[in-house]
Amino acid sequence: MAITDPLGDMLTRIRNAQMRRKTKVSTPASRLRGGVLDVLEAEGYIRGYSKVEFDGGKAEFEIELKYYDGEPVIREISRISKPGRRVYSSVKNIPRVNNGLGVSILSTPKGVMSDHQARDENVGGEVLCRVF
Repeated sequence: MAITDPLGDMLTRIRNAQMRRKTKVSTPASRLRGGVLDVLEAEGYIRGYSKVEFDGGKAEFEIELKYYDGEPVIREISRISKPGRRVYSSVKNIPRVNNGLGVSILSTPKGVMSDHQARDENVGGEVLCRVF
């Protein structure tokens, strides 16, 4: 079965694993997913991730989830730009998540980055998801 929204699938896997208090979750590997995981790791929302190679050229990311006092660090993670409705934002209109406490993840011409990094680089792009 083909997945129409691979990034949305990864975010749902993270959300479901945190509801079950799992320490790790795996998802198929891709460059876009890797870029989003880099931002999540840099912002401190996950402990880290590693790429696991399989026979036949397949690869997966093993994501280590992060908890603080037994509660997940990620309170809310949601997809903004979906395959049916793409959402783009100029650098002036990049959304702030909970007055700067959360982060929006954007796909820009300079790569996948967080909202404050995109403002520093003075680039806009597709708003992939928001994390709080």
